[in-house]
Amino acid sequence: MNKKIKEAFEQVRADEKLKEQTRAFLAQKRRETAGVKRRRLCFCAAACACLLLLLIGVPLLYFTPTSVISIDINPSLELGVNRFDQIISVNGLNADGQLLADAVNLKFKDYRNGLEQLLENQSVIALLSGDEVLSITVTGPDETQSVRIFSELEAYTAGHKNTYCYHSTLEEVSGAHEAGLSCGKYRAFLELLALNPDITTEAVQDMTMGEIMKLIDSLSCGHSDETSPGHDAHDAEELRHDSGGHGENSKHRQKHGGNR
Repeated sequence: MNKKIKEAFEQVRADEKLKEQTRAFLAQKRRETAGVKRRRLCFCAAACACLLLLLIGVPLLYFTPTSVISIDINPSLELGVNRFDQIISVNGLNADGQLLADAVNLKFKDYRNGLEQLLENQSVIALLSGDEVLSITVTGPDETQSVRIFSELEAYTAGHKNTYCYHSTLEEVSGAHEAGLSCGKYRAFLELLALNPDITTEAVQDMTMGEIMKLIDSLSCGHSDETSPGHDAHDAEELRHDSGGHGENSKHRQKHGGNR
C-alpha cells in the first residue's frame, strides 16, 4: 500500500526543468507587472506636472499686465491690460479716480468695451460737456500690443469731443509713478515745466487736464509775445516740441481741434 502511494506522488512530482521554467515564468510576470506600474507612475507624474503648469502658468499669463492705459480728465485711472486684451486691474490714481473706479465695472472686460463704458459714464460726459479734456495714454512692456491699442483708441476717439490719445514710453511711466502723477498728467506736467521751471507736481496734482492745457496755452502765448521780431508762433510751437520730446500734445490738439 505504501509503495503504491509513493509511486503515485512520484508521478505528479514535477521534474527540475519544469520547476525552473515555472520560476522563470513567474519572475518574468513580476518584471512585466513592475514595468507597467513604473510606466503608470511616470505617466501620472507627467500628467500632474502638466496640470500644475496649467494651474500656475495660465493664471500667471492671464493676470500679467502687458499694456497700461492711463485715463485722465480729473478722475485719473490706470487700466492694466493683459496679452488677451482683457482689463485685469483698475486703479484710481486720485480721489476722483477711485470714485470712478468704484462706480464702473471694467475688470475682465475687453479694453474696447471698457473704454466705451467709461466714455458713456455720466460724470465723464458731464465733464467733457463742460469743456474738460480727456487724455488717454497707452504704454507697456509689450511694445507691439501697446502701439496697436494706441492706434485703435486713437481711431475710436477721433470723433469724441476734447479727447486725445498718446503713446508713452516705460521711462515716462516710471517717472510719472515716482512723481505721484498719472501718465497723462505727467506728460502735461513736463510740457508745462518747459514753459515754467517753477511749476511743481503738487501744483498740478488736483488740476483737471483742461486746466493744465489752458495754462500751457496761456504760457505758450506769453512766450510767443516775448520773442524777438524774427520769431513767430511757429518758434514757440517748436519750443514746446523740443522740451524733452513732449510736443505731441500740440500735434494732437491741432489734429482734433475741430472737436473742441
